[in-house]
Amino acid sequence: MTYDAIVLAGGAARRLGGADKPALHVGGRALLDRVLDACADAATTVVVGGRRPTTRPVRWTREDPPGAGPVAALDAGLRATTADLVLVLSADLPFLDRATVRTLLDSAGGDGALLRDPTGRDQPLVAAYRAEPLRREIALLATEHGTLSGLPLRALTADLDLAKVTDSAPLASFDCDTWEDLAVARARIREHGNVLDQWITAVKTELGIDVAVDTKILLDLARDAAHGVARPAAPLTTFLVGYAAARAEAAGADPATAVAEASRKAADLALRWAAEAEAEARENGSG
Repeated sequence: MTYDAIVLAGGAARRLGGADKPALHVGGRALLDRVLDACADAATTVVVGGRRPTTRPVRWTREDPPGAGPVAALDAGLRATTADLVLVLSADLPFLDRATVRTLLDSAGGDGALLRDPTGRDQPLVAAYRAEPLRREIALLATEHGTLSGLPLRALTADLDLAKVTDSAPLASFDCDTWEDLAVARARIREHGNVLDQWITAVKTELGIDVAVDTKILLDLARDAAHGVARPAAPLTTFLVGYAAARAEAAGADPATAVAEASRKAADLALRWAAEAEAEARENGSG
């Protein structure tokens, strides 16, 4: 499904004391980069706001005048897109994932679809819109009010036929408007049930790779190497498995399959190594 993405990264961030909110980090990554990762397959991604370094290329634009509000910002972003379907996101969503984005895109019948958070509130900045109805409503608002400056988003969405998508990932719509929100996000990302997935995603993004990681296979391998050989063997073995998988991928193998096969070979070796040591220990004990 072809779509363009618009990320609104302006705003005064008054409740954050005017801090550069999109650049604030959660889990070692800028909020803006986390959102850009969730829509990585967009045909064109337009960021409305001041230019800054990002982990992937985007197009930049600004509302006129800067600080004119979300409707004016959305209009500026929309002018830089061409797809019939447009994903619209705010830049402060640390837990937005690709699955939620895909659900929104798949649900965008009528004029589009927006996310409804666990409290029942609709989130117009976590939404997929049909571009033509959105352009029509923006033009009507501009004609009615003479300007888009200062208009609330509800003025734009009130007459659109939007499907409501229940937030299946409870934190997908969580945004960081205050320092307290930011502290909660940073704590949540380090919770035991989340930390490995979040860390792996962060590392993949930092290294510029996109490969499915079977965490259980790699953790089992690390355990076998640590217990069957020596504790320092665990990180060294997983590194070598990654290197072997990269070579296999370069030769045309599927990367996920290559990781699994290299992990299996290394785990079998670690078990044979351990069995040999145990047999030797038994022999020495009996002698």
